[in-house]
Amino acid sequence: MLNQTVLVGRLTKNPEIVETESGKKVINITVAVPRSFKNADGVYDTDFIEITLWNSIAERTAEYCKKGDLVGIKGRIQSDSYEKDGEKKSVSRIIAEKITFLAAKSREELEPVI
Repeated sequence: MLNQTVLVGRLTKNPEIVETESGKKVINITVAVPRSFKNADGVYDTDFIEITLWNSIAERTAEYCKKGDLVGIKGRIQSDSYEKDGEKKSVSRIIAEKITFLAAKSREELEPVI
């Protein structure tokens, strides 16, 4: 079985690192990924994908990336469910295994790839 996804898109906000009670570092980011086809109005729609980064990947992303930067993400899809107001909800997100810093908003801001 295989659970793998690859995305290329732009960060929608500056990454902010958070430390869990157990001392792990985590960032939840959103990446804007334009679709490869136009809608009925002749416009390219954009998907906003939620991604979680842990530990060293989170630390380096917080250090080198900011809103608008182009990144490549390799990861897996994880689905979770929870209950809110007596109603069962589910959410899917990408858990990043690797991030590649493709381009900063301006060329002078480009940092190394990890």
